[in-house]
Amino acid sequence: MKQKTKKIISGAMATALSLGVAAVSTQVVAKSNCPVEKCYGIVKKAKNDCGTSKHACAAQSKINGDKNDWMFVMKGNCDRIVGGSLTPPKVEAKATAKKKGK
Repeated sequence: MKQKTKKIISGAMATALSLGVAAVSTQVVAKSNCPVEKCYGIVKKAKNDCGTSKHACAAQSKINGDKNDWMFVMKGNCDRIVGGSLTPPKVEAKATAKKKGK
């Protein structure tokens, strides 16, 4: 009976310890004050953070370095990365000529 009691106590202590570690790590992430910014043009294929005009969601970039795709980086670092830009590329509007009167 002593062995069972030790196993139960050890299991309870391990559970309490793991819950405590999980709670602390969750609070650290939730309280993170690290400023980030969107950095365009540096994403590897299928590693983008969110949607663009070309697709609706994260992890859908088709090529490395697409100027439309972006990912979050620590503030102040985007300009230091080759190909990085803080502004999205300009969308080229298709000129449609309207015919006036017939």
